[in-house]
Amino acid sequence: MYRDTLSLLGPALPVVSFLGRLPTAMCQLGSLLLVAETSGSLATAGLTGGALAAGQTVAGPVIGRLADRHGQRGVVLAASLANAVAVTALVLAALAGAATGPLMVLGALAGATVPQVGPLARTRSVALARRSGADDRLVGAVLSFEGTLDEVSFVLGPALVGLAAALAHPAAALLLAALLLAACGTAFALHPTARAAAPVTSTRTSAAERTRLPGSAYALRATMVLQGAMFGASQAGITALTERLGVPAQAGLVYAAMGVMSAAVGLSMAAVPARIGLTTRWRAATAGLVVLSVPLPFVGSLGALYAVVVVLGAAYAPHLITVFGLTERTVPAARLAESMAFLTSGIVGGQALALAVSGRLAEGEGAPAAFAVAVGAAAACAALSWSVRVAGPVRDLRPAGAERSG
Repeated sequence: MYRDTLSLLGPALPVVSFLGRLPTAMCQLGSLLLVAETSGSLATAGLTGGALAAGQTVAGPVIGRLADRHGQRGVVLAASLANAVAVTALVLAALAGAATGPLMVLGALAGATVPQVGPLARTRSVALARRSGADDRLVGAVLSFEGTLDEVSFVLGPALVGLAAALAHPAAALLLAALLLAACGTAFALHPTARAAAPVTSTRTSAAERTRLPGSAYALRATMVLQGAMFGASQAGITALTERLGVPAQAGLVYAAMGVMSAAVGLSMAAVPARIGLTTRWRAATAGLVVLSVPLPFVGSLGALYAVVVVLGAAYAPHLITVFGLTERTVPAARLAESMAFLTSGIVGGQALALAVSGRLAEGEGAPAAFAVAVGAAAACAALSWSVRVAGPVRDLRPAGAERSG
């Protein structure tokens, strides 16, 4: 299946889309480290990072909506260049010792201009598959492949930031991110496949039919916020526990190991038999999140932390990939990029909010309190998956090749 996926996408698109989404994974941690070092204030660093996350959460769906309406090429090009400028401005302001207010404004701008390469690459790849007459199994493989690229970027991005901070300065990591945004964001925007995600102009359905969202789409967005909350609470718990154990440098490695496991399992999702439907997969994945997260509050050693967190990572990718797959099947093509961006923004927003809340809990009550938040978010994901009836495939997405690129 992945041979067919790579044949469909070609050699260049996965490379530029991966490098184009890498800065998103670098900027959150990079901005925190940069501002903490230049200002000497963790509070200022937290406010700047929070403003960046808030900007991305709010503006991400807007960029997706613009891509749905006007096509990806111009939207991604403008956002990539604007984001490169905003990130560079944030670096220069931090190095110049700017006050908290201006840093927060620049952080918000850096978040709001993120070009959403990940969600838009997923939308574009699915459009290529549908237009080629691919069956749902190949579409599933495409979504698994894109999910794996996301997972690898979110492991490699912070690792690059940490390496740059250790060898030089956090500013070097953010300047590299700005360079990648300008070069690879532009390459992704101008790649010929951008035409595959041209705005839907079908005359056989009314505007209302093309843009109406089923109720289940909002439940899928909510479950991604909860998934982000699991990430944020886990990160706070891991950080608190490794500090208590006297090995704070291990926090990033534990989180990276979880990401590697998640990426590996994500690649294997293409082998799941087609007879196992997406709703069944969603419920199974959320059940896995609950069962595998329950041991977290009881972890007390570094070895146990690695074991529990890495095993938990095996449930993350199936949940993420399945939710993206359900969204692709149930929302109109005219709002697919917006919906994909909503899912990604939900993860970012949920992670930022849970990290802030769980961080305070961990500071006062210890790592088990933060991990308990992760378990609660997993239980809420499971409750959603079992209580929501997911709508059937929408008419816009069924016939392969039914839409022509403009």
